[in-house]
Amino acid sequence: MKKLTFMLLILFVTNIFICNATEATPYNFLRYISGARSGGLSNTVVAMTDNIESVLYNPAQLATVETKNTSATFIKHVLDINSGMIAYKIPINEEIGHIGVAATYTNYGNFDYADEFGNLMGNNFGANDFNIAITYANNIDTNFYWGVSAKYIYVGIENAGSSALALDAGLLYKFSDRTNMGLSVLHAGYVVSQMNGYDASLPLDVRLGIGHRLKGLPLLLSFSLHHLADDYDGFWDRFNSFSIGGEFNFGQNVFARIGYDNQIRNLTKADSDKGLDGFSGGIGVKTNYINVDYGVNQYGAAALLHRISLEFNIK
Repeated sequence: MKKLTFMLLILFVTNIFICNATEATPYNFLRYISGARSGGLSNTVVAMTDNIESVLYNPAQLATVETKNTSATFIKHVLDINSGMIAYKIPINEEIGHIGVAATYTNYGNFDYADEFGNLMGNNFGANDFNIAITYANNIDTNFYWGVSAKYIYVGIENAGSSALALDAGLLYKFSDRTNMGLSVLHAGYVVSQMNGYDASLPLDVRLGIGHRLKGLPLLLSFSLHHLADDYDGFWDRFNSFSIGGEFNFGQNVFARIGYDNQIRNLTKADSDKGLDGFSGGIGVKTNYINVDYGVNQYGAAALLHRISLEFNIK
């Protein structure tokens, strides 16, 4: 009965949001900031458990975090663009639920002023964005979890800026010790202030994922459908936006990861010269005190995103 309830909720939520269009927006950065473990798996983490950084993709996961309650990530983009992320689960009496906070920040570097002929004018300006979220999660029963995050978001360039309020919501169901399924609705909200009259919108995202740890083989497989709320030419086209990830563990302390994002591969370059576009990889080392993870994503011939994350406990 619980499994049937979860599947009906999935159908209900995806039916509500699946026809929503997402246009170009300055808030698209919300889709791509993640920790090193998540990035190495091409963000196929909607159904992951005990991983504080993936709360950005499914708030319900906060209720499953038991080992490391804090994650800090540095993301190196192309050129001088850099991002940071931190997530923290507050140690409280779990009878009242689970509470966490997360923040992300991106600095796009400095830009030179120039006139319409390309002549430099001697000054420069910057651009940045940040996102602050408070998450609450709890158990529906021993293997069924829900969560919601309230977010404040800001993007700015030179003297122009835009801010928004949004909610993330998610469900996580554990079919067994080896199989989980997750559903999340991300960035649902409204823009409070527009950027110089530009009609910006939030990139509503619906994600559905499953994770399965193979029996007799040290491999965690994960699969995710994402961008289900985007506008597509045909109904079935939206299912081309999928990701696959695999995490191999060598003993209890070393992990190797690989992932593939089909949407990223389809959006980059000509069909004849895609190379490793859309692929990702990473490695992680666990100790009793700290976890260290590295992830890299290929977005084009010269577009590599590098992530380094540290996970540890703060009491």
